Amino acid sequence: MKVVAFNGSARKDGNTAILVNTVFCELQKEGIETELVQLAGKRVFGCAACYKCFTNKDHRCSRQSDIVNECIGKMREADGIILASPTYFADVSSEIKALIDRSGMVARANGQMFHRKVGAAVVAVRRAGAIHAFDSINHFFFISGMIVPGSSYWNVGIGRNIGEVEQDAEGLETMRNLGRNMAWLLNKIKGDRGN
Repeated sequence: MKVVAFNGSARKDGNTAILVNTVFCELQKEGIETELVQLAGKRVFGCAACYKCFTNKDHRCSRQSDIVNECIGKMREADGIILASPTYFADVSSEIKALIDRSGMVARANGQMFHRKVGAAVVAVRRAGAIHAFDSINHFFFISGMIVPGSSYWNVGIGRNIGEVEQDAEGLETMRNLGRNMAWLLNKIKGDRGN
């Protein structure tokens, strides 16, 4: 089994990545393979609403000039998907929003290809607005027919400067609980598919 995470922060290896890696530690303890894709410095364009994905039905976006088709391929192959973002003006980063829009359209054009995958949102925040960002990601999971595990709190870690999130004990414990719950759910789904 594999979980792929997409870090939508403009800062590579910052607070958002620290939170994702905290989740990954718990997944790895259960033998689940993990991969972190950091979108910092990568080109990620928004959806052009061309609807060519509905004509082509090739599991790809018609736009070829950025990283999104590579991301969609990783999402398609994974059993679990984590979308992680810092909070920008009470919402997700533009990179995560573009990935949601384009991968969501491609998924719908190709028979809801993320249906019944496990999805989890991870959000870093300085002070406020994280719940709206958290909801934006979860709305994508729900409309895609994905299964979303809970944790001990909303999947939010608090910190502004790189590394500050490591001082948020409750946030880190929330990430560990998320990782354990995600691993449990993935193992249950795998067991059911074997029957």
